[in-house]
Amino acid sequence: MGPPSSSGFYVSRALVLLLAGLAAALLLALAVLAALYGHCAHAPPSERLGLGVPDAASSPPRRQEEPTPTPKPGRAHEPTVTSTPHDWRPPGPWDQLRLPSWLVPLHYELELWPRLRPDELSAPSLHFTGRVNITVRCTVATKLLLLHSLLLDCEHAEVRGPLAPGTRNATVGRVPVEDVWFTLDTQYLVLELGEALQPGSHYELQLSFSGPVYRDIREGLFLNVYTDQGEHRALVASQMEPTFARNVFPCFDEPALKASFNITIIHHPSYVALSNMPRLGQSEKEDVNGSKWTVTTFHTTPHMPTYLAAFAICDFDHVSRMERGKEIRIWARKDAITNGNADFALNITGPIFSFLEDLFNISYSLPKTDIIALPDFDNHAMENWGLLMFDESLLLLQPNDQLTEKKTVISCIVSHEIGHQWFGNLVTMNWWNDIWLNEGFASYFEFEIINYINPKLPKNEVFFSHILHILKEDHALVSRAVSMKMENFTETSEIRELFDLYTYNKGASMARMLASFLNEHLFISALKSYLETFSYSNAEQDDLWRHFQMAIDDQNKILLPATVKGIMDSWTHQNGFPVINLNVSTGDMTQEPFYLEKVENQTLLTHNGTWIVPVLWIKNGTTQSLVWLDKSSKVFPEMQVSDSDDDWVILNLNMTGYYRVNYDKLGWKKLNQQLEKDPKAIPVIHRLQLIDDAFFLSKNNYIEIETALDLTKYLAEEDEIIVWHAVLVNLVTRELVSDVNNYDIYTLLKKYLLKRLKSIWDIYSTIICENVAALQDNYLALISLEKLFETACWLGLEDCLKLSRELFRMWMKHPENEIPYPIKSVILCYGIALGSDKEWDFLLNIYTNKTEEEERIQLAHAMSCSKDPWILNRYMEYAITKSPYTFDETNVVETVAASEVGRYIAKDFLVNNWQAVSKRYGTQSLVTLVYIIGRTINTDLQIMELQQFFSNMLEEHQRITVLAKLQTIKNENLKNKKLSARIAEWLRKNT
Repeated sequence: MGPPSSSGFYVSRALVLLLAGLAAALLLALAVLAALYGHCAHAPPSERLGLGVPDAASSPPRRQEEPTPTPKPGRAHEPTVTSTPHDWRPPGPWDQLRLPSWLVPLHYELELWPRLRPDELSAPSLHFTGRVNITVRCTVATKLLLLHSLLLDCEHAEVRGPLAPGTRNATVGRVPVEDVWFTLDTQYLVLELGEALQPGSHYELQLSFSGPVYRDIREGLFLNVYTDQGEHRALVASQMEPTFARNVFPCFDEPALKASFNITIIHHPSYVALSNMPRLGQSEKEDVNGSKWTVTTFHTTPHMPTYLAAFAICDFDHVSRMERGKEIRIWARKDAITNGNADFALNITGPIFSFLEDLFNISYSLPKTDIIALPDFDNHAMENWGLLMFDESLLLLQPNDQLTEKKTVISCIVSHEIGHQWFGNLVTMNWWNDIWLNEGFASYFEFEIINYINPKLPKNEVFFSHILHILKEDHALVSRAVSMKMENFTETSEIRELFDLYTYNKGASMARMLASFLNEHLFISALKSYLETFSYSNAEQDDLWRHFQMAIDDQNKILLPATVKGIMDSWTHQNGFPVINLNVSTGDMTQEPFYLEKVENQTLLTHNGTWIVPVLWIKNGTTQSLVWLDKSSKVFPEMQVSDSDDDWVILNLNMTGYYRVNYDKLGWKKLNQQLEKDPKAIPVIHRLQLIDDAFFLSKNNYIEIETALDLTKYLAEEDEIIVWHAVLVNLVTRELVSDVNNYDIYTLLKKYLLKRLKSIWDIYSTIICENVAALQDNYLALISLEKLFETACWLGLEDCLKLSRELFRMWMKHPENEIPYPIKSVILCYGIALGSDKEWDFLLNIYTNKTEEEERIQLAHAMSCSKDPWILNRYMEYAITKSPYTFDETNVVETVAASEVGRYIAKDFLVNNWQAVSKRYGTQSLVTLVYIIGRTINTDLQIMELQQFFSNMLEEHQRITVLAKLQTIKNENLKNKKLSARIAEWLRKNT
């Protein structure tokens, strides 16, 4: 018996249990009813239809627990729009991630009305309404219609038709819509009809809908809030690729389902509306509250996929120019336009269009081009037909960008997106598995275009720097093929994963390799045929190969060992790439798949495929005839070398083949001798190739590290900074720099490198001091200087340390005179490291007055370079207390811990402050700090000490993860220790 209740009622235990059970049941019922109502309400498909095939007569029985849809108030005459989860509905076509082929879209009449007002920027949410009339052709009799739709509310659905022949809007009937519902998991809007649509007839689907304008993600329709002319402003823009058109309007959201669009945008009168086509007209509209809105209509688009539909509503200004009778406009914040930040992009855009038109002899299809610079665009850039969108950081050139690589970056990205107007917009891949046909060719033509814009830019070396680093990521066991099976990529998450380095960089490399074994005329001729044939349509990889084969068959100069398809499929359908081995004594050439950290017999166990390899090569500086390695091994007697010191061979001319090259000991020895005797006899791209291949192959157990080191003996004669960059990146690694225990190798490396470094240092330090503007158009120097200066200062080159002090102090006296950008990070770091609290406090003051995130990150990192423990402790204290400075862009404790001195200071700091660090940066930061502080461990005792130190700070599951990671770090360090010992031994012999 329980005590009496406070109200004087006595409640028995049995009654309590009964009431508790009823309450739980009521809560469950309310939860179910809540889920059933509105946008995500659960209701099954109608039992009127057979749902397995489009015109089946029978239907599966309704499950007992499935409620009957309830009509929405005031709309009893219309079908209820609901959403059904997977486990509440019978099997049907809505379970498939590809649309059924029953309907083909022909035309969209689309109206969008985002409720963006300049006086309501702080509103917690923003929504839009819309209407779309879609003209479709029926191919199979069906009572069931499926369109893509995600997170939209459908307010009204109607089907009219069949349409009268020869008209778009006149109808001869209306098809009853009996039920409308969503499938959230497969992202469909399903319409159940009272009668079947007839094959061959045209119909019009009329839908009204509403949805959210996103604030935090750049998908569908999204909002940017920004500052311009000292005021807070906002804009709405769109991002549809790959599958976000369905977030904006119900549609057939697959790339092969192209249609034309008539687009109307309703917007506040103070804004301008942009879309794919030029404006057709404007009118005024009044809403129910009497507010006036502007209605902007646009001309009809060509046939295009839904992912290219584009919209922007903004309060931007623009600059414009005409190119071959077509207007080009760059839109940006008014401040940016006034300051001339868009002028560079405007000046290169027209010539790029003209170059591609002349190259393919195919005119740009649209009457205008708008390019808009968005303040915040996560996708960086998007090629929407007629309305290209860029993150403003990748389009606008600031006055202080002259000494950065920014001009080349903008040129590359603008070239890439304009390249898409042919590869992707005019001809679109049939499905996302062949997205490389868009991205790979757009990436390849970037470099053809920028070479046209700036002929002085070394095309091969720039391609190496931008694209061929994919060779460091690609290997047989982990990577993926460029072209994949269609059925493997149907979900949005899977499709998005295809937008990666393999699609862009490896795809570009495939195009470049193809161009290399064909002549330029044949390559462009085949592409022109391909583009003309599939204009306003879709293509697959095999379609491309077919047009190249046609070009090959129409001539007799170029003979191939297999069909173009046979050759290229061996590259696009296989993971990884081959290592080509050449024995220069016998001329024997073999191929094997590249594996990270190769072990003996790995090839035989895991890989059976071969590549059909084009081998362009040079012998003693003279280009030789193309040969083919079309099986695992082959003998080429012409590649044998004699005992003469002047006899040498290099494979992979200009690095156009997508592979690495390994030579036998004699082959490497001959190349080393030539470098020491006359390095300029070997072209720059091949000096770069030899260094990059040798160090990479040695790191992965294909050759000895000593072979790679031998190639550096000649460096005192090397005056190409990009080659030096490749050497320093491979030799002076982050692990080496951050491990104070490497004092032995540091001393040896200092002696070895400083003697060879002096010549290249003198060249560029003189330019920095006397004529820094000369670097403005030297792209390779701009991307390489930081590593050169960083290494020189780290090695203790007195000239470098002196220059760092001088430049920092001159900046302190005249902050308006910026440190040259290419070396700014180095100068800031060593200015702080060599200075006192005076320099540190100055930098802190500069930091507090900067607003650009990139600059603040750079300054915050530099402040961690101090060697004074008390300064670093104060820095971390500021960071975790957010007083008086916040340092929100950087995890200061991690940044401090990453430096030589800071590692020990950060560890001591954590003893009394770990809880504050955890609160400030999250518990995962503590895990990261374990790895940073423990980055040099190589014994179990050190692991145990770290575990004990961090044991109270970490949760149980984190301790387990950390232990496994520390074991991995230890094993890696032990391996590196053996490697360092070999490098030290080599340096002793060669210093």
